[in-house]
Amino acid sequence: MRKFETLLLLSPELSAENREGILNALVAIIEREGGVMTEVDHWGMRDLAYPVHKLMRGYYVRLVYDAPAALVAELERNIRITDGIFKFVTVKLADEVAGEVA
Repeated sequence: MRKFETLLLLSPELSAENREGILNALVAIIEREGGVMTEVDHWGMRDLAYPVHKLMRGYYVRLVYDAPAALVAELERNIRITDGIFKFVTVKLADEVAGEVA
């Protein structure tokens, strides 16, 4: 399994219960498809550099998980059809951090 990170930009108009519902559904998909959640990092409400859906604020959440590559396609498919998620990006994290060269 590989390590992935997905950064989500959620609507600032979502209530805390709705945000948690969306995140719980995404975590359930990851675990159902054979992945392991490592971290759910709430960055909170932030100002945006440009308007997204005519709004200048958004709620950021970072998900870090170990998963097979096929899981990412299924997760992103579900993210695309979920109301309240404005943008997202998924990246594969390095297996190990390279040491600094002096």
